[in-house]
Amino acid sequence: MELRHLRYFVTLAEELHFGRAAERLHIAQPPLSQQIRQLEGELGFELFYRTKRKVQLTEAGQVFLSEVQQIMRQLQQAIQVGRQTSRGEIGQLVVGFVSSAAYNILPTILQTFRSCVPGVSIELHELTTDQQLEWLREGRMDVGLLRPPVEENKFSCETIFQESLMVALPEAHLLASQFNVCLTSLANEPFILFPRILAPGLYDLIISLCQQAGFSPKVAQEAIQMQTIVSLVAAEMGVAIVPASLQNLQRIGVVYKTLQEPTPKVAIAMIWRKNETSPTALRLVEIVKQAAQQW
Repeated sequence: MELRHLRYFVTLAEELHFGRAAERLHIAQPPLSQQIRQLEGELGFELFYRTKRKVQLTEAGQVFLSEVQQIMRQLQQAIQVGRQTSRGEIGQLVVGFVSSAAYNILPTILQTFRSCVPGVSIELHELTTDQQLEWLREGRMDVGLLRPPVEENKFSCETIFQESLMVALPEAHLLASQFNVCLTSLANEPFILFPRILAPGLYDLIISLCQQAGFSPKVAQEAIQMQTIVSLVAAEMGVAIVPASLQNLQRIGVVYKTLQEPTPKVAIAMIWRKNETSPTALRLVEIVKQAAQQW
C-alpha cells in the first residue's frame, strides 16, 4: 500500500464518480479503477459498491475513509511542522546572557525574535562569560551573549553591541556632584569588582584604565553579578567602573558619572558553536546579526 492509493481512495470517496475523480487526480479512469481494486485486494474488503449508475461507499469503506482522512490530516501537519522546523520557525532554544545584557540589548533581541518567530520558545539563563563557555562546550546552551574575547576556535563569536564605561558612585560621595570624574581622583577609593575569571576581557580593561591613570585599584569587595556590584556601591562599600547601560538599572543610592579620560568601548558578543546545525539556533543568530546593524 502506498500513499497514492489512499489519496486515490479519498478522492473517489468524495466524488463517488470514477470519471470526476480521475479528472481531479489527472489520471485516466482505467488506472484509477485498477488502483482501487489493488487497494481493496490488499485490505481484504470492498470499499465501494459499484453499479453502472452509481458508486457508493460500503459500510467498511465509510469507516476506513474516516480513519484515512485523519491520517492525511496528520500527514499534512507533519509536513508543515517539518517545514517550519527546517526554517527554524518552531522549537526551543537555550540562551545564556551576562547580567549587563539585560539592561541594553537583551530586551530588544527577545522582542524582535518573538515577532519574527513566535513559534520558538526561549529558555533564558543569566550566566557569567566563563559559565556560558562551559555550557556551550557541554551542549547545554545554544547561543550566548557574553563579554569577549573568546579564544576557543570551536565557537563562532561576533560583536553585536559596544558601549562606554562609567563610574558608579554612592549618592553621598564627594564626587557625586561633579559633571564628570577624573580617574586619578579614584586612586584611593575602595573598588568593587568581579573576579577576573568571570570576564577576563572586561576585567583587564578596567585594570588597564586605572593603571594608565597611575594607580592600581584597591579591590575591597568582589561580586559576581553587575546588579550586585551596583547594590554594593549604593551601600557605600566602594566605587565601581561599569558599562554605561547599567544606568538603566536605576538603583536608588547610586549615581553614574562619565570619565574625563577617553575610554575604549566595551563589547557584548554573540557566541554559538561553529558546527551548529539547528535551524532554530541559526535563525536566532541571523536575526540578532540583522538587529545589531541598527544599534
